[in-house]
Amino acid sequence: MNIAYKNATEAFEDLYAFIMGQGVNTNVGTKAVYNVGFYLLNPQQRVITTEWRKFSERYAEREYAWYMSGDRSVAEIKKHAPMWDKMHGGDNIVNSNYGWQWTRNHQLAKCIKQLKENKDTRQAWFTIFDGKEKDDYEYDTPCTLSVGFDIKPQIGTLDMCVTMRSNDLVYGFCNDQYCWTKLQQLVADELGVPIGTYYHFAHDLHIYKRHFDMQEKYYKQQLKNL
Repeated sequence: MNIAYKNATEAFEDLYAFIMGQGVNTNVGTKAVYNVGFYLLNPQQRVITTEWRKFSERYAEREYAWYMSGDRSVAEIKKHAPMWDKMHGGDNIVNSNYGWQWTRNHQLAKCIKQLKENKDTRQAWFTIFDGKEKDDYEYDTPCTLSVGFDIKPQIGTLDMCVTMRSNDLVYGFCNDQYCWTKLQQLVADELGVPIGTYYHFAHDLHIYKRHFDMQEKYYKQQLKNL
């Protein structure tokens, strides 16, 4: 599967239907599809407008700001998304603050430098999940594997590729693509080039059981309110 979607909303709606229709029921309470890759042609259209998803741009902005802070503590962000309180060993420290990850060894800064020095470089990548650090993943294993940037030949736009180990469509993808495309815009602005396409690849793209009927429940409630 390798498709191009106009924006994040179109991607979410189509992938929700695809997973619910063709996903495999797993032993961890999800429906999942595997090795799914797709483009967002307009990454700036990152707000999910699907009524029954009830996407919170306010929360997504909070998560992005948390990443930009580089602070591994979930003490504040867990007040707005309780899931973060399940991902640490009692000290509020997690591995999945992506900003902390991309500032380690100045990974992101080095990518920007590489692109400034050579617009044709194929080395402007940084990693999040690191197999050499598996012993540190007792409570929190990062979902993102790696992030790469390319300046598209002849066109000159900044394209971005994000590869995911595992990705929940409803919360994970919706908030992840928001934050990653914000970072893509930041890097494009730093380079002084237009933003291009965003490519998202997930080895395991899934929906949790509690969200299997979220669309149906929403419309049933709308009918009751008539």
